[in-house]
Order: sequence, then C-alpha cells, then structure tokens
Amino acid sequence: MSLTELSGAPTPEPAPAEPPTPPTRRTSPFGALLLRLHFYAGVLVAPFLVVAALTGLAYTVAPQLDGALYGDRLTVGARGDRPLPLADQIAAARAAHPTGTIATVQPGDGDRTTRVAFALPELGEKVRTVYVDPYTAEVRGQLTTWFGSTPATTWLDDLHRNLHLGAVGRHYSELAASWLWVLALGGLVLWWRRRAASRSAARHLFVPNLSTGRGVRRTRGWHATTGVWLVVGLLFLSVTGLTWSRYAGGNFGAGLDALDARSPEISTSLTAVPAETGGGHHHGDAPAGGVVDPAAFDRVLAAARTAGLSGPVEMTPAQEPGTAWTVTQIDNTWPVAKDRVAVDPAGATITARSDFADWPLLAKLSGLGTQAHMGVLFGPVNQILLAALALGLLCVILWGYRMWWQRRPTRVDRRALVGAPPARGGVRRLPLWAVLLGAAVTVAVGWALPLFGLSLLAFGAVDVIVGVVSRRRRADLTPVSPAPAGS
Repeated sequence: MSLTELSGAPTPEPAPAEPPTPPTRRTSPFGALLLRLHFYAGVLVAPFLVVAALTGLAYTVAPQLDGALYGDRLTVGARGDRPLPLADQIAAARAAHPTGTIATVQPGDGDRTTRVAFALPELGEKVRTVYVDPYTAEVRGQLTTWFGSTPATTWLDDLHRNLHLGAVGRHYSELAASWLWVLALGGLVLWWRRRAASRSAARHLFVPNLSTGRGVRRTRGWHATTGVWLVVGLLFLSVTGLTWSRYAGGNFGAGLDALDARSPEISTSLTAVPAETGGGHHHGDAPAGGVVDPAAFDRVLAAARTAGLSGPVEMTPAQEPGTAWTVTQIDNTWPVAKDRVAVDPAGATITARSDFADWPLLAKLSGLGTQAHMGVLFGPVNQILLAALALGLLCVILWGYRMWWQRRPTRVDRRALVGAPPARGGVRRLPLWAVLLGAAVTVAVGWALPLFGLSLLAFGAVDVIVGVVSRRRRADLTPVSPAPAGS
C-alpha cells in the first residue's frame, strides 16, 4: 500500500495519453505542381470560360429563335403538289430585289422556302436573301444573311466568337478553349489521385461523397464529380473550338495543308471554251455583268438530281466565263450529305464530282466536329447536350470559386477574403528528366497554342511575384532577437 493510500488522500487521476500525431502525407512533386497550375488556371481563366459558356448556351437556342422570328420567311404556310420551275421563282425574287448579282440559290422543298441570295458590294461577306414560296412564287420576305445564317443567329455567333469586338474579341474565346482541356484533364487526374489515396476511387469517382459533412469537402465532391461527367464533352468543345480560332486555328489549318487533309476542291474549269462573239454569251451562262438566265437553274438542278444529289442543295452559278456551276448538298444533320458536282449549264452535263465519302479523314472529322459544336449535327439532341455542357461548366466554375472562399482563414488574426493558393515547390522537387521533358512539351504546346503559351508565362510571372511578396512579408513579421549584453 502506498503512502498516498495510508494518508487517505484521494488518488489522482492519471493524465490522458495524447493521441499519436498522424503522419503527414507529403504531396508528390507532380501532384503539387498540377494542383497549383489547376488553381491558377481555374481562378484566372474561369471568367473567360463563364462568358464562353453563357454565350454558347444562348447560341444553342438559335434554331428555335429563328423559327420564332423568321418562321414566315423560312417556311411556307401550305405545301403544294409540286414546286414551280426555279426560273419562275427566281424571276419573282429578282422583281422584289432588282439590284445585285445572284450569288447562290437554295431550292425549296417540303415546307422550306426557296432562298435566292444576291451579292452586293456594300455588304461584303453578307448577302441579301429573298425567300420565295416554291409552290406559288410568292415572295415571303427578305433578310441580310451571312453564310446562310439569319441576322439573329449571326448576332449570337458573333457574341460567342468575339463578343462583337472583331478580331480583338476572338482572343477571349481562344484563351478559354486553350485552357479548357488543361483544366478538364488536370482536374480529372487530381480527383483520381485523391480518390485512389482514400481507397474510394470506384465508389466516388462519378458520385459525390455526401457523407463528408459540409464545407469545402462537400463542395469539392460536387465540383470534381460533375467535372468527371463533363470531361469528354469539354475536351470536344476545346478541340473543335480551337480548330477555327485565330492563332491555334491558323496552325491547325497549316497542319491540314501539310498533310493534304483539307476538303478537296472541285474543278470548275470547262474545256473547249468557244471564242467570244459580239453580243453573245460566254460558255457557262455567265455573261458580263453577272446576269444569269433563270432557265439555266432548272437545267443545272435536274442534272444534279440525276447525278444523285438529293435533299437540300445550294447552287452557285459561274461568275466568269469558262467555268462550270457547282451544286452542293447542304444537309448537315447526321447522316450528313455533302457531295458536290460541277455542271456545264449549256449541256446540263456533269464535269467534275467530289463525294464526302472520299474526303480525307481529318477533313471529315473537322467538318463533323464543327457541325456538332454548333448544335446542328444531331438536331435537338445536339442542342440539349450542348446546353447541359454549358450549364454543367458554369456549376463547376461556381463550386471552384466557392471552394476558394471556403478555404479562407477565419481566425481574427489571420482573416482573409479567400483561401491561400496551394503550396509551391513542386518544380524544385521534380527530377531533372521530368523538368526537361515538361519544358519541351510545354514549349511545343505553347507553339501550337500561342495564347496558352503566353498566358502560362503570365501565370508563372504572377506566381513568382506572389512568392517574393510572401517571403518579404514573412521577413518583416519575424521578430529580431535583441543583442546580448556587453556586445
């Protein structure tokens, strides 16, 4: 028996043992670098992606908007038994619009009106399109169009592509497309690494983990799993958007030229062009002044139909002597129809042909990707998928900014508006071979995507400046030890 027990003093309770400190899992250099890049790109590029998503979302309803605004011009009120000759319809269009040269004609069928486009010097790339009822030759109205698009669709297209700022505005959409694939793939890798580390990759890769309570972890779950669902669509939007961007699109076009992978040109040259006689017409029904015999359209259309060009087509008359007319299928809904023929209108004979099936693979993929990006390839389903992608991307960005705010320090002595960026130092801890390989890949990608390369350099400069400022601030806050007495 101890002295404490003999004295009757109460036995003191043993001090509870402190729980062992869990070992800190150090993030790999690659993970740390990717996390910091994902953070900076997300914070700084997300505003451009928000604008692209909102304007793209607006563009998805362009067909319905066209129907509401221009339905009386685009469609007929009642179908007839068979369309009138094109000569009668074009004569009615010319009477309604006496000026300009005929640029193209799209014969109407079903409930579609015939569209006769007149080129005018003051309109530049745009044309004045007259809409004619193919069954009665009644002129339904006129619109100024751009590559077949109505004014409303053209306005939405310009808004999404350049914010109505011309060539300067195209930088915003190219910057967004240049970083979208980096953010999508980087986020997928980061989420996979996090799920694999917690042994829940299979369970919570596609479904957010709602058992983690509230706060930043739950927000991160929604942010990441939604991004996983969207990653394939976001990569598609990024790639197809870059193909017609200003700088990256130019490099893409140069690559197609080098690989001879453009859509093939169709020859419109006519052999045995007769000598010009006073007052006579040139071979090809393209006399001086651009006046075309309306009856030639019926002959050319009949030849194209006989050659197998069914569905909607666009006819382009020859604008100079010695060349043929062209007729092109313009059905951009799957399965697409894009065959073309060149026709000599004098004899209604086919002089050249280009079938979509014979196009190079890259040319096919580029054309199909463009139509899918515009919401045309699969009709209303395509529009719904694009709208879902835009809304999902907006949610992912919103959750990303919310995480940044939720990670902010809330202690009185450390209060801040937003959270601190991820820890730096990933590059210094990488092996030399990884640094050299990463530098080479970055230079190559930056050359192909110039705005990506320039903005990446800007992010690096911002990161260096932030690091210098942070070190100086910590140095200023470090107390200076007093000098020992007698020194």
